Amino acid sequence: MIKKFTIKKESELTDVAKYVSDNLKYKIILLLGDMGSGKTTFVKYLMKEIINYDAVNSPTFSLVNEYSTDQPELVYHMDLYRLETIEEALNIGIEEYLESGHINLIEWPQLIEPIIPKESHKIEIALLETGERTISFS
Repeated sequence: MIKKFTIKKESELTDVAKYVSDNLKYKIILLLGDMGSGKTTFVKYLMKEIINYDAVNSPTFSLVNEYSTDQPELVYHMDLYRLETIEEALNIGIEEYLESGHINLIEWPQLIEPIIPKESHKIEIALLETGERTISFS
């Protein structure tokens, strides 16, 4: 089932993140969207819901950020944009992250599609000409 939201302003992401957090069945969350569509911004709101963590930043250069609080849940936030081959992803230990049992938020997951577990969620964010965004969660 796909749930679709239309967002007119950033503050509306709180409700979307709450819905996603409340409806997570899997630990792998794939974030799809063009550059500048708001993937990392959405992750900030989602992390606030999942583990009450708000110091999120883009892992574009580090590739993987690890977030934890005093709660038992650990979250890996990945940005695979700079990788060119699946071998590069394997070299950073992507399989270990995916199999860790922890939440994995993966921006630009297309490169690793062959190894992504079927038990995963997709969040697709599209920036519309009106400045609004659509967010689809499945």
